[in-house]
Amino acid sequence: MPSMPLIPCSVLLLSGGRGQRMGGRDKGLIDWRGRPLIAWLHELVRPLTDDLIISCNRNAERYVAYADQLVSDDSTDFQGPLAGIRAGLKAARHTQLLVLPCDAPLLDRELLDALLAQAGEHPVMLHQNGFWEPLFAVLPTALRDSVEQAWRNGERSPQRIFREHSPVAVTCADNDPRLANLNSPELLASTADQRPSRSSD
Repeated sequence: MPSMPLIPCSVLLLSGGRGQRMGGRDKGLIDWRGRPLIAWLHELVRPLTDDLIISCNRNAERYVAYADQLVSDDSTDFQGPLAGIRAGLKAARHTQLLVLPCDAPLLDRELLDALLAQAGEHPVMLHQNGFWEPLFAVLPTALRDSVEQAWRNGERSPQRIFREHSPVAVTCADNDPRLANLNSPELLASTADQRPSRSSD
């Protein structure tokens, strides 16, 4: 049986981008191995939470089947993932928020458990090849006011904001396939035969 997270968490799946590399298509709803990308993430995180939030700026009628809550940006000009994270922090019902992108269907439970095991007073982020990965993170929802203030000051980089709060690193090997963002038709095609691992045994 999968292990349970150490503390209750909300989960935010980011599906609110322009999809520019996909020709403007809504990435979360693009099929991969016969199902929308969002369905793979939903299957992975559903056992972790009773508060599954999806950030989407269109096609809400399709995303609602995969979420307990939907949030959207409060502007119409697609100002990046921080807009979705900001909305998710405001909506989250638990003290910790697991943040993931909708286009990473190769993620597995082992990696999510590693993030959640470090949850506490500071942001937890994946760290790979010398770089922070702020879209694979666990955030204390107490950060919502700091994020809001930074947003009002014009900040749009989640990495810069979270690095100011002494983040905890969960290190991944270089080129870890679980972190592949399938954000182009070529990447979708090249990974079509890779099956996500869902086991945490």
